[in-house]
Amino acid sequence: MPSDSRRAMQITLDVPEQFLIDTEPVELARRIQLYAAVLMFQSGELSAGAAAEFAGVDRFTFLAECQRRGIPTVNYPVEELAEELAALR
Repeated sequence: MPSDSRRAMQITLDVPEQFLIDTEPVELARRIQLYAAVLMFQSGELSAGAAAEFAGVDRFTFLAECQRRGIPTVNYPVEELAEELAALR
């Protein structure tokens, strides 16, 4: 069990050896976990903080990964922005 006393579940994934060329299994597992977290964040299943935790990286690293992939990290509807700007005037 992880040291922060949260329970974790291990998932086994069969990966054909041809996809491990120049990649250690541990590194591939880390990348798959990060990719899954990014996709779950993008689809709205996880918040940025939860996705960073899921990926096992700090929030800055996670947000930088989203930026690298062109995934917006702030979802602020244009209508709300227009309303707030009007209220400030």
